[in-house]
Amino acid sequence: MSQQEKMTLTPTAMQEAQRAYVATVGEFLDPKRQQANVQGLGVGVKWRSGEPTGEPALVVLVTQKVEKNQILAADLVPERLADMQTDVLAIGYPMAGDGLALEAGPHSLATRIRPAKGGWSVGHFRITAGTIGTCVYDILPGATMRPPSPGIGVPSGYYILSNNHVLADSNAASLGDPVLQPGPFDGGTDPADRIARLSRFVPITFDPPVSRALHRNLVDAAIAEGPFHHLDRQIYWIGHVRAWRPKANVTVGLTVQKTGRTTNYTTGRITVLNATVDVGYGGGRVARFIDQIVTTNISAGGDSGSLVTTLDNVAVGLLFAGSSVATIVNQIENVRSLLRVEVAEEIL
Repeated sequence: MSQQEKMTLTPTAMQEAQRAYVATVGEFLDPKRQQANVQGLGVGVKWRSGEPTGEPALVVLVTQKVEKNQILAADLVPERLADMQTDVLAIGYPMAGDGLALEAGPHSLATRIRPAKGGWSVGHFRITAGTIGTCVYDILPGATMRPPSPGIGVPSGYYILSNNHVLADSNAASLGDPVLQPGPFDGGTDPADRIARLSRFVPITFDPPVSRALHRNLVDAAIAEGPFHHLDRQIYWIGHVRAWRPKANVTVGLTVQKTGRTTNYTTGRITVLNATVDVGYGGGRVARFIDQIVTTNISAGGDSGSLVTTLDNVAVGLLFAGSSVATIVNQIENVRSLLRVEVAEEIL
């Protein structure tokens, strides 16, 4: 078995780990008893001596790895949970929105462009800046049929796809608010750089005021409607999205790519699936997300909203948070269904 194969779980192994995850996640991540240093839990591959084994494991997401003699016995990660072996992955402190410092190199995409493409700077008029994932349109009749059948008709609107915290100011915006390209941090002003108006967003539940045990956040996502001639479905450097992948077909070990405002074009690997993870939003607010993708680090502040795809341009997810060692991504299936927008007609 090759190393690449050992980074990937078979469907049977994935199901086995998923059953153990369901049996233990609620108790293990109970905020009243959650171990120090633990940020989340997901499903992945067991690694030994720096090498993947191909064996399923429940992956405990921690801020940093420490030696056993430097941590209290009560905070040690158990070797097994729900009769499934565990592994530990350091992901730092995942942050989104105002929790991340913005950067912009000399060749960044933090500039104005018309028509706007995926990868470029964008933002609600009251935030700093994030990234355009791609441009999308309303789901049309037939678009959800299996086998895939393209919708027929005229979309009622054309939109920029990005995060709630990029286009809707983390729930604080009103529908119809101006969206600027480039984002305000990058010099965008209203009305000169107004490219769209906020159309829909999926509200995020925060702690405070709601206990994390009650959170069911799936996506940090929003869309803003703009003129057709100002929007381009192409993603800079990557090209057009040719299809989207249901979460059942997203696998651990998959190589992915993205283009974003700050770090431009990057590639990485999916390390954990079905992750429940706590994400900081600045100002002491934390949101717990479920059913998330964790990848190796492919982002920095300002890349929020980037569309994550396979190397052959199949959409996998929407980037929304990260740290210096990991990136957190919403499943594109959840984004598509909750916002009711089409990323690509074909399903793979």
